Order: sequence, then C-alpha cells, then structure tokens
Amino acid sequence: MNTIGSSGSLVAPEVWDGREMREALASRNISDIYKLLRKHGVSQRQIAAATGQSQSEVSEILKGRQVIAYDVLARIADGLGVPRGYMGLAYDGATAVRVADSDSGDSPAEEDETVKRRKFLSHAAAVAMGASVFGAEESGWAAASAQTPAPSRIGMADVQQIQAATKALRDLDYRYGGGTCRDAVVAQLHWAKQLLHASCTDQVQQRLFTSLADMHSLAGWTSFDMGLMDPARSHFGQALQFAKQANDDSLVANVLYRMGRVYLHYHQPNEALKLFQLGQIAAQDSGSSLTVAVMCANEGWAYGMLNLPDQVSKMLGRTRDEFARARLNEAPDWVRFFDENDLHAVTGSVHDALAEFDPERYAPMAVAETIKCNESYDVDMQRSHVFGLGMQATNHIRAGDVQEGIKVGRQALEIGAQVKSARVPDRLRPLQLEAAKHTTNSDARDFSEQVRKFRESRSI
Repeated sequence: MNTIGSSGSLVAPEVWDGREMREALASRNISDIYKLLRKHGVSQRQIAAATGQSQSEVSEILKGRQVIAYDVLARIADGLGVPRGYMGLAYDGATAVRVADSDSGDSPAEEDETVKRRKFLSHAAAVAMGASVFGAEESGWAAASAQTPAPSRIGMADVQQIQAATKALRDLDYRYGGGTCRDAVVAQLHWAKQLLHASCTDQVQQRLFTSLADMHSLAGWTSFDMGLMDPARSHFGQALQFAKQANDDSLVANVLYRMGRVYLHYHQPNEALKLFQLGQIAAQDSGSSLTVAVMCANEGWAYGMLNLPDQVSKMLGRTRDEFARARLNEAPDWVRFFDENDLHAVTGSVHDALAEFDPERYAPMAVAETIKCNESYDVDMQRSHVFGLGMQATNHIRAGDVQEGIKVGRQALEIGAQVKSARVPDRLRPLQLEAAKHTTNSDARDFSEQVRKFRESRSI
C-alpha cells in the first residue's frame, strides 16, 4: 500500500512510529529504513531525490551498505522528514548548525574552514598564553547545560567516577573507534558538568576541572574520529579552558596536541605546527619529559608533511632524548599511551610523510618503523593497527615490493572492517593510490579497486 503523506512528505507521519521502523531508526540502520519505505510504496528514485543521494547509492544501502557519518545521517533524516530524536541526532546543536551552514551555500566551505581554524588558534593561544595572540578570542564554546539532577555536594569519589567513565570510554575508542562511544561520552559529559554547581573543597574542584578537561578532550577526539569537525573544535576549546583552570600544563599540551593531529589528518601542517608549538610551551612548563616528547614527535610529523627533512631530523632526535629521560610510571595518565610502540608508530608516520616527496629514500625507513609497531599491536588498539598496517603496505609498494604491500594491505582491510571510524577510509587512500600506479600489475589493479570499494562502503 502506498502511504505517501501530504505536504510533500514521502510517507504519512504515523509510518515513523511503527515498531519495526522505530527500531531501525533507533539503531540508525539506514538499510532497514529504506527497505521499510519500499514496503510502503516509496521508490528508490523518490528516496534518492529526498536524501540527495544517487539511485546507485540508495541501491547499495538497500543491499547492506552502512551509513555512519553524522552529516549524512542528518541529511537523510531531514530529507525523509524523520524526527531527528528518533535517530538520536537531536542532542548536538553544534553539529546541527554545521550541517545547516554547509547546506546553505552562502560561502565556500574552504573559506569557512579557514576562518574556523584561525578562530580556534586564537582561542588556543588566548587560553594557553593568557593573551589573544592571533586575533579576538573566540568564546562561544560552551554547550547548553544538561537537566539531569546532580548531587548538591560532591567529594573525591564523585570525581573518580568521572575518571573511571572516561577511561572505560577511551578504551572503547582505542579498540573499536569513536563511532562506538561518542554518544556515550557526550551524554556522560552533560551529566558530569552539572557537578560544577555542587559545593566541594578546593582540592576536589581542581580535580573536577582536570577530569572535565580530559572528558571534553575525549569528546573532541571521538567527534574528530567520526568526521565531526565543529563539535570536535567546541569540545577541545572547552577542554583547554578546564585544563587551564586546573593549572594542568601537561593536559593543556595534550589538548593542543590532539587538535594539531586533527589538522594533520586534514593535510593542514602549518596550522598543526602552530598548535604543536603552543603545546610545546605548556609541555615544557609541565616538567613532563614524556609530554615534551609527544609534542616534538608531532612537530616532526608536521615538518615531514612540509618536506623539511632537516627540521624532521632535529625533532626526531629531540623526541628520542626526551623519551629516554621520561619516567612512564610518573607521567600523567593522558600521555602514557606514548610508549615504545607509539614512538615507532609516529616515527613511521614522519617517514611516511617524507616518502611522498622522496620514496626511494624514506619508504624503506617507514616500512622498518611500522613493522615494529604493527608486531606489537593487539586487539585493544585495532584502529591504530589499521593505520599502521596501511602505512606499512603503502610504503612496501613505494619501495617496489608490491606483493608484500598487497598482503599487508589486506590485513589492514580485514581489521578495518571492525572499526567504526571515519578516519579509516581517509587513512587508506594513499594505499589505494599507490597500488593504482602499477597499471601493468593485475594484482595491484585488483587490490586498488578492493581498497576503493572498502573506502566507499565506510565513507558514507
């Protein structure tokens, strides 16, 4: 039966309240949603027109192709006339603004993003240095306050609960990607921020500021992992403010490091370098050699992307020196991830960046470092393992060992299928392109197409 509704909607409003439909909406199972719409007489062409997708995309989704990107989910919900709350999309005002702005066509997206990067850098400088260095301070980071009741007085045990929740959610992010836990982080954060209104000792308040900074940092990181730039920026901005209120220089450095990594991912090494250099000041003030090592390593990565090998060499040398001085058991919790394995991983990333300009020299070096980290990754670090295998495979191919690159690359695809991260398809793009260069090698051509299909299935 065709139940196309009035006022231009595809179906009558009551269709969205059916049991099967509500279950599909709640789980964001777009494939099932489209199948149910088909049962109600809605054609693939009508779905495509309403959601802004091609008919071939709709067809692929009907066959089981997943949709995980927030922007696409929001566009589908709005296009079909689904109440956003049915899909758990209504809580994030910053994302809603971003979606609206990106659809408005008022100005080029590149210009918008440039302005946003500059505003965040201005905010970061103002918080980290106590003065607005690059322009007027941007202060609109605060999200709407939550309404869930909270205690009127808190102690250290309440703060420790926040820390435990953050650790558990961070472990999920490391293992399965931000898509498995971002909503939970944001929800937990809304509740935790209510504790700011409770009475407590000065010691508890300082620990609360630190805990909220760390949770905001995780919310920013998981937002970035799902491709949600504006919410990521908002959370990182608030994380900086709380870290500064807690007088925690190491955590200030960590937040700046993470935002710098966002810009590295989007191939903006100059902006990343500015944030890493700001973070380096805070890292030095913290007295933590491990924090300084993290900042040096990532400055080296930015210099690699800028093809400045002399600067890379200096930064990697300093990274190794600071790492050798660090006492891991005394380091702050949020930098203890940077162990021997991660040192190999970031060194491999630096050489991978340089290999884009000089593959003959740097690709073998990238392979050697990524092999070391990939041998040590376990199931708790699946996303990092995918990234490491992708880099190793790419540089095997750059170095001329195409078959080994294909073999390692297939491992990356196998593990990548288990990770809910918008970064995975982005980070595998170089592998696809390198394999495609070998036009006379049928295995390489087939593998490049396999990577392309994998990336396409994970990117929508």
